[in-house]
Amino acid sequence: MSKPLILITNDDGITSSGIQKLVDLMTQLGEVVVVAPNSPQSGMGHAITVGDTLRITRNDIFGDIVAYDCSGTPADCVKLAKHHVLKDRKIDLVVSGINHGSNTSISVLYSGTMSAAIEAAIEDTPAIGFSLCDYNTEAEMLHVDESILKIAKQVLDKGLPRGIAINVNIPPKQNEPIKGIKVCRQANARWEEDFDQRVDPHGRKYFWMVGNFVNHDKGEDNDEWAIANNYVSVVPCQFDLTAYFAMNTLNEDWDI
Repeated sequence: MSKPLILITNDDGITSSGIQKLVDLMTQLGEVVVVAPNSPQSGMGHAITVGDTLRITRNDIFGDIVAYDCSGTPADCVKLAKHHVLKDRKIDLVVSGINHGSNTSISVLYSGTMSAAIEAAIEDTPAIGFSLCDYNTEAEMLHVDESILKIAKQVLDKGLPRGIAINVNIPPKQNEPIKGIKVCRQANARWEEDFDQRVDPHGRKYFWMVGNFVNHDKGEDNDEWAIANNYVSVVPCQFDLTAYFAMNTLNEDWDI
């Protein structure tokens, strides 16, 4: 039997240590092809390149692994892989990451890592976004192997519901082993931003976004709780943003 075809991408760029780790792990499970941004794309969300050129170049950074760097966003990378690089082949799994930093709670909306996975879900391809909750680009990653392989095997063997991608966040390295894996909901938490006004050397004003992450969620079934308690969190995500519960309210209350 042929090996499953696994597409790898990310938002930290093709030279990041996180994607190297993911390549090393996924080659244990199947045939790997990489299409990843040629520069960091953090916080790009689901942006795509419209009205500008897209360039894709073969890259030998991973040795014998077929890899391309792309001038576009993480979502662009998945689109180009699907419709150009691998246009005559069925992709069995898309994995995105490993992101340097948390993508729990509301951060999933801003995440290029998860947007690549969601783009795959739009294309009816099982997908996983992996993030390590440590913003240090040289963070310890030896503790992530078991969880990543276990989750990826489950998706390859059992699939995912149509239109679903899973958001996986892994705690930073601690003195004790990871306690396990928990399927969670997205926490009710958000960034409370402020904008620090500054002046450049030419006397022109500019702004630097600052702020704090505030968790309003007191439950024990969400991704923020899981990470805080040294569990890997798994949150199923969908691209259909319709608030179905509100449709009846609007139809009943609005004079339209």
